[in-house]
Amino acid sequence: MTPRQRIIRALNHSPVDRIPIDFGGHRSSGIMASAYADLKKALGISSGDIYVYDVIQQLAIIEEPVLEAFQVDVVEMGRGFLLDEKDWQDRRLPDGRPCKIPAYITIENTAQGNFLLNDKGVRVGVQKPGCLYFETLVYPMANRDFEHETFGDLEAMEELVMWGVAPHPGGHIPLNDDGLEELKRGAKALRESTDRAIFGLFGGSLFEGSQNLFRADHFMTYLMMYPDKVHQLLELLCDRYLRDLELWISAVGPYIDIIGFGDDFGGQTGPLISPATYREFFKPYHKRMWRRVRELSNLKINLHCCGAIEPLLDDLIDAGVNAINPVQISSRGMDTALLKENYGDRLCFWGGGCDTQSVLPDGTPEEVKSHVKHQVEILGQNSGHVFQQVHNIMANVPPENIIAMFQAVHSFTA
Repeated sequence: MTPRQRIIRALNHSPVDRIPIDFGGHRSSGIMASAYADLKKALGISSGDIYVYDVIQQLAIIEEPVLEAFQVDVVEMGRGFLLDEKDWQDRRLPDGRPCKIPAYITIENTAQGNFLLNDKGVRVGVQKPGCLYFETLVYPMANRDFEHETFGDLEAMEELVMWGVAPHPGGHIPLNDDGLEELKRGAKALRESTDRAIFGLFGGSLFEGSQNLFRADHFMTYLMMYPDKVHQLLELLCDRYLRDLELWISAVGPYIDIIGFGDDFGGQTGPLISPATYREFFKPYHKRMWRRVRELSNLKINLHCCGAIEPLLDDLIDAGVNAINPVQISSRGMDTALLKENYGDRLCFWGGGCDTQSVLPDGTPEEVKSHVKHQVEILGQNSGHVFQQVHNIMANVPPENIIAMFQAVHSFTA
């Protein structure tokens, strides 16, 4: 099988010749740049720079020698863009090592921290001294009178949201005529250059998107206090996402295999909202977006949703999702065997292959291998599984544990 065939067959719950692998195929299956630099050294790879494509999370582009070493089956669509050196600028990682970040990102360096600026020079995020990540500074609509809000300047306010100011490669391209043509060219060229499956990141966040505007504690309160107003907000967000979705798929749909949405509904011990609240406020809009994907394309729908989300899975499946990541197995109710038994014939588990909270950073290589083999043995039964560790690999993970993780997958599927 080609890597692309292997991924698609797993998504379709069809037999595969080995467990397909994702490493860096989207913004929640990657690796922090400092850990990636250590991994390259451990693999004996001295070529190439460190390219940080996700500045907020400090995630590195995983280069071809590493993809080959671990037999990775999927790549992110953003690889089709920023292909010239002029598209990147020099910077340093928090540990002082040199790296490059996209040229379209503006960072102001001060003694108080590194500030992420939007195109109007407003500070929207900060990487405080000694910190690895950027944190949100601005919730642009947090002080509004939500009960009487008109949402007339919603799109303008989104320009102050940190996550939109530092998009991934490809996400920086506007959806106008020139931008759509650029997206089409980049996605098409990538398709022609690889037999790996291609994962396109769309977004479409309703729950998190609202929190980024109004602040999480405020928005959670509004769900209970002003339900009609929340529906008005979500209707506007959904309408805009649908508009952008149609344009985006028209450009890249023929050249990718998976479309990625994102909305984190789970905490460590349970969902952040009840199933009833999900059904009332979010499921109708998810259904609309995911139905439109199917009307416009043959793309598989992958939802990034962290935490203990087992009580929501039936509704997410009914709304139209094909695959879920990162499958946070250390959260309450996310027992691998029960997940596979109850949902494995209807849902592809894209993740859950290795616990990144304790096993990957703190275990020995042999402990990592044993853990991974256990996970893959369960999740890989009857297909419907794409291997990835649970979310991104953090800066403190020893490279020998990362190598052991992938060795375990390949030893199981040999």
